[in-house]
Amino acid sequence: VTGASFVVFNGALKTSSGFLAKSSIVEDGLMVQITPETMESLRQALRDKKDFKITCGKTDTGDMKEYVDICWVENEEKTNEG
Repeated sequence: VTGASFVVFNGALKTSSGFLAKSSIVEDGLMVQITPETMESLRQALRDKKDFKITCGKTDTGDMKEYVDICWVENEEKTNEG
């Protein structure tokens, strides 16, 4: 679990790169590089207020995967304090 001050979603990852998606820590935030298709799915999930999971890692790797989970919560007041 990584806490971040901000998240950047970059939808320019090419499918020929060999990655499903890539995540990296940038300063005190998180940058997630995703394909244009995944970006469109993410946009739709945000519009619909649905949870969304991005699987990061190489396409040919078996178990070694990282995940970026976007989760909607019931009560924003407590989760965003401080």
